[in-house]
Amino acid sequence: MLEVEKTAQEELIFALDIGTRSVVGLIVEAVGEKYRVVDCVIREHDERSMLDGQIHDVMAVAKVIGQIKEELEQKNGPLHRVAVAAAGRSLRTKRVKMDMPLAKHAFITREDVVAMEFAAVQEAQAQLAQELNEQDVTRYYCVGYSVVNYHLDGELIGSLIDQRGDVASVDVIATFLPRVVVDSLITSLKRCDLDMQALTLEPIAAINVLIPVTMRRLNIALVDIGAGTSDVALTEEGAITAYGMVPVAGDEITDALMNAFLLDFPMAEEVKRALSVHESVSFTDILGLEQTLPVADVIAAIQPDIQQLAEKIAFKILELNGKAPQAVMLIGGGSLTPGLTDKVAHVLKMPAARVAVRGSDAIKQFIGDDHPSLNGPEFVTPVGIAVAARRHPLRYVTITVNDQTIRIFDLRKMTLGDGLLAAGLDIRRLYGRPGLAMSVTVNGRMRIIPGGHGTPPVIERNGEPAGLDTTLEDGDTIRAIAGTDGENAKVQIKDLLDRLDTLDILCNDQPLSLGPIARVNGEVQPLDTWLADRSEIEIRLPQTVGEALVEAGWELAPVEADVPSFQFTVNGHSYSLPARQEILLLNGKACSRADYLRQGDELVYRLEEVPVPAIRDVIPLEEWVQESITVHFNGEPVTIPVAQVTITMGGREARPEEPVANDAVILVKSTVGSTPVFSDVFRYVDFSLDQPDRETISGFVMLVNGEPATFQTELKTGDKLELFWD
Repeated sequence: MLEVEKTAQEELIFALDIGTRSVVGLIVEAVGEKYRVVDCVIREHDERSMLDGQIHDVMAVAKVIGQIKEELEQKNGPLHRVAVAAAGRSLRTKRVKMDMPLAKHAFITREDVVAMEFAAVQEAQAQLAQELNEQDVTRYYCVGYSVVNYHLDGELIGSLIDQRGDVASVDVIATFLPRVVVDSLITSLKRCDLDMQALTLEPIAAINVLIPVTMRRLNIALVDIGAGTSDVALTEEGAITAYGMVPVAGDEITDALMNAFLLDFPMAEEVKRALSVHESVSFTDILGLEQTLPVADVIAAIQPDIQQLAEKIAFKILELNGKAPQAVMLIGGGSLTPGLTDKVAHVLKMPAARVAVRGSDAIKQFIGDDHPSLNGPEFVTPVGIAVAARRHPLRYVTITVNDQTIRIFDLRKMTLGDGLLAAGLDIRRLYGRPGLAMSVTVNGRMRIIPGGHGTPPVIERNGEPAGLDTTLEDGDTIRAIAGTDGENAKVQIKDLLDRLDTLDILCNDQPLSLGPIARVNGEVQPLDTWLADRSEIEIRLPQTVGEALVEAGWELAPVEADVPSFQFTVNGHSYSLPARQEILLLNGKACSRADYLRQGDELVYRLEEVPVPAIRDVIPLEEWVQESITVHFNGEPVTIPVAQVTITMGGREARPEEPVANDAVILVKSTVGSTPVFSDVFRYVDFSLDQPDRETISGFVMLVNGEPATFQTELKTGDKLELFWD
């Protein structure tokens, strides 16, 4: 018998339903698969310490909880742990798709997939904060997430692990609760020396006990009408599909009674509760007048307010469901409002029988014989909390992340990644980002130079290395150090060479192997030059004699850069001549710097001293006046002077054949004579004008270029003169 009592004591569950108007405390005993209420205490708040299901005055709420705990402990012994519920209207869900570029030729690891899932949850958290205009993205607890689909390169795939591609994607649904809701609950319980045994969500608590999984294929709306708010939850196709809240409930009916009959709030509450159990009600208004009225008359006075409550509930159901559901279940104290079910059915255009008030007696797991007064609709949620504490609890664990204490709720087996999310760490930032890539154009083709790989984070659990999917336990200490970013891409010209070709030639009888020439944006650069992004590079072997000389280093100095050896002036114009001249031979033949080279060619290159030029060689043609002409007389060349040229160098007369002196001042003066004629040629040839002693000769013939001429015919260079006796 003692063993049975001990077992029963261990099976007791202390459950609290902290509502806007009152707090219900239950001691529930598990009897096999069912539950029986052992004890029950109900206390109303002394002041408005709750608003719309949210604790606004922790001290006042803790006071009421303490009173309930003390009274229950008198009969049932010490109570240390309690099951509670958070307001379902605070629950938020977000669906997010996250893409992750993949490294080429690399397989996707489990660590990659887990990191991407948590990054998606974090993105959902950020989007939720943005929608709610929250600056702190960690203001909402993530109480669970599920993966909808994986994609690889846009195609649906069952698992990403060990796959390869360009872009991986994950689609997740994440569920969140505000921290303030949970923290205020925990603080209120701590003030009463109570630990949170389990946390559930109010609509989930009610729906799990009132609408079992077997019924959820039906489209059912569950409405919990409390004092301050009416919570709506919907099921269809085996799942809970939506949650919502209407900011009107039982207090609106109480306010209507106060206005209609001049009652204070407590008296109006008594009248409201009597409407569903009596045929007439008696009350005293604020003026002290006592009245007794039929219930029908009282209800008639507040009909517009009941209609408004029904409409708002029905419209919220239509908003969430898109249509009228198959059935509507009303629970909570406000569901007892007279005529409410008929009005909800009328607005939804449903048969009146499809909208019904359900009490805790409808819970199949509940044994209510010992407390028939608990069978009403207001006790569905308290009983549901007790049942959910055993069957669907939302436990939390306390961990430390980088010296910050964090509470996370264990909807499933929580992982280290959940802890980092709860701490507000950006999962994507933990992994070192790859360095920036750069692009260059090499011989007309674009090349992408990737940046360095980032390093993974250092993550430890209780001093030991761990992964994001490592399971968390209560009290764990986590340390997360972000990885370092990869270096930005950098490259030298020589790194772009696929192979090192050479041009092999002989230069001045010595073998030479000439490497490639690189031009960056048109400028020749060494092969060890670091390149900038978007550089245009041309890499090729030397092609011409000039390029080969530069690469070989055989060119001592450019010819045009030599210091001039000869400087002089001619008739006031300054001139200079180089000291040396370039000798180039390609395969034994003279060549220029622009000539092309081939493998095995023989090149000779040298610089020779330039001989001192003669005056005649340096006087420009435009300074000369023609001093003679040359003609042919009877086939023989004859030079005839036509001008007098005077040359002085340094003030003295000089001959044209003399070498030029450095810094010489040369003056050239020409005196032009008359144009030569035919008779002038006889001064330079030996020709007799005496007539030969022959009878047949009649006279002589004179021709210039085959045309008859006279002694006065003018001559020019190249003329052909003929003179003979005929």
